[in-house]
Parts: sequence; structure tokens; C-alpha cells
Amino acid sequence: MSGSRHVVAMERRTDAWVLPEISVPESYAHNQLARFLAALLEAWVQRSALDALVTCNLALRWDPARPSVGIDPDVMLVTPAPASPSELTSLCTWKPGHAPPRLAVEIVSPNHPYKDYDEIQERYAASGAGELWVLDPELYGPASHGGPVAVQQWVRSASRLERVHFGAGPVHSDAIGAWLWSDPIRISDDPEGARVWLTREETERRAKEAARREMEVARREMEAARREMEAERHEKEAERAARDAAEARVAELERLLAERNR
Repeated sequence: MSGSRHVVAMERRTDAWVLPEISVPESYAHNQLARFLAALLEAWVQRSALDALVTCNLALRWDPARPSVGIDPDVMLVTPAPASPSELTSLCTWKPGHAPPRLAVEIVSPNHPYKDYDEIQERYAASGAGELWVLDPELYGPASHGGPVAVQQWVRSASRLERVHFGAGPVHSDAIGAWLWSDPIRISDDPEGARVWLTREETERRAKEAARREMEVARREMEAARREMEAERHEKEAERAARDAAEARVAELERLLAERNR
């Protein structure tokens, strides 16, 4: 259903957009997926040497007249990175150096699937976000809102967000120049899914596993060489023993011949 077009404009429903003082806790699986996506993006930022910040559940605010208005993206990619990111408590797009997110990610929650399928897109349109993913891997989305679908992709067009994908992956993301997959959720450099992105921990784990395999191959090669050398040593010892025996036999025959000739 990637061709299904839907547009939301930057509307002013700010009374309903005030962030609560206490955030609603999400499930373990929800948080694990958010951390996984953040780790993939962080690894990409690092290997691309990109001036960017990746956050989880950092408040995004865009109205200086109503600073309590905002949204808490599950994951956010901000470029360029704001100064002193370790001191950030909110991304406030009216402040110098606080750019709207290049990419925001929302994971559909069973606590509020209607909001994730309907209302949050207007907030992101107002926030200036360049691209929005709404991911529903557990398919919580309500049928009354066209759901459930694994992936919604929204991209900016002037002051609006336009839905350009509504279905399963893969789908290309201009925000990161890569492909988003839905079953399971992952990212790849290619539409075939052969060059899958890894987190830094996965890369390190694969490197360690490759090193372990190389060491195992080297150990087996050394063991084979040792066995070959041992076999050669035994062969030489056997040859020497045979030679010594032959020489002893010749000496014995010569002695016997000498005794007969006396």
C-alpha cells in the first residue's frame, strides 16, 4: 500500500499537545526495539562521521509561546547535533543550534494505538520533522484507522507531512539513505537486504567471532603441521632404524664370512 497518499498539515491543536509531567511507561519489547533502532542509527552516524545526535524519548518542543507543547519521539535523529548534548533535557527548535529532527520514530503502543495512527502526525508536521516512521511490529493498530500495518512513512512537503508508505517493508528512507524492513525490523543499505546494518555491539561481536574462527583455523593448521612433522620424525626414525639394522646385518655377515675363511 505504499502508493496510498495522505497529508497532514501543521494545525494548531496545541491544547491537546501539552506534554504530561510524567511519561507513560512502555513495555519491555517496546523499549528494546527503540534502543535497537537508536543503536543502529548511532553506529551509522559514527561510521559516516556525521554531525548528528540520536536520542530516545527526548522531548521535542517547537512553540516558544507554548513550551509545554511537544511530543516524545521513541527515537530521534537530529543533525547537526546541538551543542552540549549531554546537558539536553528537551530539543527546542526555536533555540539556536536546535534543528528539527531529520528523522523521528514512533513505535505503536497498545496503550494508545489510535493516537499513533492518527494524532501524532500533526504534531510532527508542526515540529518541522523531516521524516517520520510509525512502526507497528506487533500490529496493534485499529482497523477503524486502516490498521494494522507494520510501517507508516511520512515525509515533509513544505509545512506538511505526506504519508508515502502504508504497509510492510522494505521501504527506502531518504533521511538515512537506506532501506527499512518490517519482519523483523531492521535496516539495510540495499533493497535486497544483504547489507544489513549492525549495532556497534553486533559489529564488535562479529569481529570477535571472526577472530575466534581465525584463531581456530590457525590452531588446526598448527596441529596439522605438528602431526606432519611428527609423522616425518617417525618416518626418519624408522628409516634410520632400518638402516642401522641393515648395517648390523651386513657387519654380521662379513664377520661370519671372515670366520669361514680362516
